[in-house]
Amino acid sequence: MTYVSNDPSYWPYLEWSRRYNYFIVASLTMVIYDWVLTLAQEFELIWRQRYSLMNVLYVCVRYIGILFSIVYILANFQVSITDSVSNTIWFIQAWTPVIINTMLGVIMTTRIHAMYQGSRRILIFLLVVLLACTITSVVMTVIGNVGVSGVENILSGNHQCSENMNAEDRRLNAETTVPTTVWEILALCLAVWIVIKHFRELQKSPTGANIRDCFVVLMRSHMLYFITFAIVSCFNLGTLSPNMSSLSVGVSFYYGIGEVAQAMQMFVLGPRLILSLREYHAQLVVNSDEGTYITTMDFNLPGHASTGGSV
Repeated sequence: MTYVSNDPSYWPYLEWSRRYNYFIVASLTMVIYDWVLTLAQEFELIWRQRYSLMNVLYVCVRYIGILFSIVYILANFQVSITDSVSNTIWFIQAWTPVIINTMLGVIMTTRIHAMYQGSRRILIFLLVVLLACTITSVVMTVIGNVGVSGVENILSGNHQCSENMNAEDRRLNAETTVPTTVWEILALCLAVWIVIKHFRELQKSPTGANIRDCFVVLMRSHMLYFITFAIVSCFNLGTLSPNMSSLSVGVSFYYGIGEVAQAMQMFVLGPRLILSLREYHAQLVVNSDEGTYITTMDFNLPGHASTGGSV
């Protein structure tokens, strides 16, 4: 049911929302700008390549991110919407991070699996942990959104989409990033350990420069992604503080920066986990004047069998 009020007591909240909306626009601008910036790479490295799971995940993460950012703007700007549309928007806002982070977990699993020479034990271990963390996040999201619905508010002529959520539900929704954080820390530790191990072994090999460079590309994109994810997790958990319930300028900036960081982690750095490595492989092909595109990440070491993982 639409809530209508001209009470002046809502004016501080409306001012808070206007400040927050600047960050939402910045998030959409960043996502669109990165998409345009990498469109040529995407066409060459994704659309022109044969079908693969990584291609599907890239397209899903990239274009769901664009749609999500647009929907988020509709939810926060002065657009008249019905309660059913408000419910749909809230459903999208609640579940998109869970779905996208699961997809990014699969991408990270594929990368680490390849780094471990296609080890079946590592693959099974990663999938089990990812599945457990995902199920936990899903259960927390379900519990935190039972009975929650989106409603349209018209405050002093300003249309807004909001949700009827109590403090306990907000806490659960904020804590849904905890299982994903556990997964990301585990993935980072495994990646760092295997990189250190390989670097030590490659120091004894005069032909290991390309492999070493490939690991550098992997870790550079992985570390940047993890740092951004850690920032997002800290911001989400920080919203549980009682001080975050005020309508001050600082709080609006806090929520806004967290929104921009989340968009960067999921919809900018997420797709680049795939693009960065494929671009590196494509450059290797150009430099070596080979006529085929390398789609397999090969981490051969002296005395090891040739194995790899498609990324």
